[in-house]
Amino acid sequence: MEKIHIEVQKDSELLDFEVIDYVHHEHNHCKFEVFKGEELVASFEPDRTGHLHICKNPGNIEPSILHKIAEKLESYNLSGH
Repeated sequence: MEKIHIEVQKDSELLDFEVIDYVHHEHNHCKFEVFKGEELVASFEPDRTGHLHICKNPGNIEPSILHKIAEKLESYNLSGH
């Protein structure tokens, strides 16, 4: 399990998230969990090609913000494909 700090821009605001990467994840658990403070706000699962897809969105994060988080994670090549 690794923790990654990610910042994404929303208009003029910089949003901070902490992402937990379950390096040795099981298929019954999403590979990436995204937290805002202590609250789980979203999670992602990679497909066979390494592109991330929303697994859960309990924080009702805007799709554009989720897309930016996914792009940053994909740029780190962490998906394990």
